Amino acid sequence: MGLIIFLGDSITAADREESSNELGCGYVNIFSETLKKQNQDWTILNKGVAGYITERVAQTLHAECISLNPDYVSILVGINDIGLIVDADASEQDKLYMLEDSIRAYHEMLFDLSRETQAKVIILEPFIFSKDGKYEDWIPWQKKMSKNIHKLARNYGAYFIPLQEPMNKKIKEMGFDTITTDGIHLTETGQHMLAQVVKESFCL
Repeated sequence: MGLIIFLGDSITAADREESSNELGCGYVNIFSETLKKQNQDWTILNKGVAGYITERVAQTLHAECISLNPDYVSILVGINDIGLIVDADASEQDKLYMLEDSIRAYHEMLFDLSRETQAKVIILEPFIFSKDGKYEDWIPWQKKMSKNIHKLARNYGAYFIPLQEPMNKKIKEMGFDTITTDGIHLTETGQHMLAQVVKESFCL
């Protein structure tokens, strides 16, 4: 029926490089299995790579995505950028410059996808969950990045999926450890929730 490509970091990769399943063990695989049960014959590729920042996804975009002429592209990246910004031994102004670099790379991705493909682009909001003060200093940067990504999505006609607040609500309902393993990565329950959100965003 067509090709769907998922781009991102370790949340998307979900150990695919160490697994016999090329789709990994996370939301991409769950999404694929859901489509199979519905007898929808889509080709799905997981191109997520652990540790990737936005610039790295942008650098590999042509080889890993555009050259394959996808029908849908899903992007979930940015939390590693935020980690680098927070941990940088730099002034607040220099950290803002680092954020601008990440947003510029995101802009380049959307520009190239819009110019060189007919793909529908699904943008997933990067998220972070704080517990006992851990990652508390990441939250303001997550908000800044999310705001910029959302604006880019509007400019390029991409579909932006908010995740931070919906997942926060689930954590309040079900507990931190039910949704996330460490504040960044998701448990099996969290991955199922993300897969459902993604499925609802695709017009398949």
